[in-house]
Amino acid sequence: MAAREMRPSGGSRADEQRRRILAAAVEVFSRRGYRAASMNDIADGVGLSKPSLYHYWRTKQDLLVVVYEEVLDESLRGARAIVAAAPNPREAVRGLIVERVAYTCAHQDLLKICFEEESELPPDLAAPILERRRAFEAVVLEAVEAQLAVSGRELPMAPKTFVNTCLGAANWVYKWYDPAGPLSPRELGEQVAAVLLPALG
Repeated sequence: MAAREMRPSGGSRADEQRRRILAAAVEVFSRRGYRAASMNDIADGVGLSKPSLYHYWRTKQDLLVVVYEEVLDESLRGARAIVAAAPNPREAVRGLIVERVAYTCAHQDLLKICFEEESELPPDLAAPILERRRAFEAVVLEAVEAQLAVSGRELPMAPKTFVNTCLGAANWVYKWYDPAGPLSPRELGEQVAAVLLPALG
């Protein structure tokens, strides 16, 4: 998520500083890895002293949790909006796949953190994040099941397995997508959707 997208609600000076610190944390976590990163690294990224940084965020774990929450909440809002606006279930599934690929390509630093640092979350903090992820996956599953009901098609796998396959393909692009390559994030999303959708009829 770009810095402007991670801005907390409200427009106060403190909100702006928190936004800057969060953006710096994303850059540091993505570049160095969560475990190797320090609050000093993040403070340096925004030109703050370490005591000043602690005025806004108590621990780097707090920052990591917020990154997960922001990504998953935005993904869930977007998925629900796509389904609500789609003229039929097939278009809903297509839109969900395209958007997932496009979002992942556009926010490779964020998705690298989300997919590679989950083990750093203690169980009490990981549980609500897992609930957010399940809510997002449920939106995709409902759209897939609705399309299967319309088409009368039977998949050679459970619908949930198909959803996991689609999301796995979409999410993995953070590893290899090249912004300087020939395809925009959305163009790549359209291609991935074109490969996956025929299975649904």
